[in-house]
Amino acid sequence: MEIFKSEKIYDFMGKRIPFLGVSAVLIIASIFLLATKGLNFGIDFAGGTIVQVKYEQKAPIDKIREVLKDTEYKGSSITEFGTPQEVVIRITGSSSNLKNDISDTMHKLLDPTGNFEIRRVDMVGPKVGGELREKGIMALSLALIVILIYVSFRFEWRFAVASILALAHDITIAMGAISLFSVEVNLDILAAILTILGYSLNDTIIVFDRIREGIQTSKETELNSVVNESVSRTLSRTTLTSLTTFFVVVTLFAFGGEIIHGFAFTMLVGIIVGTYSSIFIAASFLVQLKFSIASFREKEADKLKRKKEKEKIRAMYEKGTV
Repeated sequence: MEIFKSEKIYDFMGKRIPFLGVSAVLIIASIFLLATKGLNFGIDFAGGTIVQVKYEQKAPIDKIREVLKDTEYKGSSITEFGTPQEVVIRITGSSSNLKNDISDTMHKLLDPTGNFEIRRVDMVGPKVGGELREKGIMALSLALIVILIYVSFRFEWRFAVASILALAHDITIAMGAISLFSVEVNLDILAAILTILGYSLNDTIIVFDRIREGIQTSKETELNSVVNESVSRTLSRTTLTSLTTFFVVVTLFAFGGEIIHGFAFTMLVGIIVGTYSSIFIAASFLVQLKFSIASFREKEADKLKRKKEKEKIRAMYEKGTV
């Protein structure tokens, strides 16, 4: 039972072509970015070393670059981390070629740059990074396969295909945004992508459940009418849930610090795109796949008939008449 109900029925399906057009543009742009610019893999996937340094004064980034340019760490990425006093030095490549105690080495090299302390040193070998990347892709693939099986079992194959297309839509656009803003892709980003999968699927399942209920209880023969009514009646619930989650993630993005910045950014994009796809896209895919209300009702009637026959046979068996 829905707590929040919309009395007004909006014609979402009558305008599905413009919605699908917007999504097509976003997906093409995302694929173009991923193909040309690619992803900014962090050391979790690419291998290398991260050294976090905190200065007593403003970090002299230019001086740090000058000090490192004639060493084995030349070409390292040096960026501000959270505050002007902290920097992160990212050293790409195999950490196996680095000296055992990089902390002591960095202390000696950076000594002329001022008073500081090394707060963190993370090292990941390229082999480990490659394994993590493969396992990350496997995790996403398995999640999509399990979702396909689950939705097919609970609903019907067209619902499953529509939900997978909607999830692929959400992930592609989220990855495009990650590429556009050069967000460092690490295990936190993978966790955010998997979270988006679950979040978007939850909204889609609720919409599909309402569509199935509408098909079973209404006398409408047009799929567009059933979809419009179903999406309209879940609109308040979807909007309120998304806004609540959105405000929490905005807070994390604004005040959570640099460490959680990439995760929060990915979640923000995922919530916006996931909400949009749940309202405008998922059911549009269902219509595009030529889902038939008549066939669905016929199958449901057959299921109900078989169920009643089984119950009748069981009752006769229990009474000893079979």
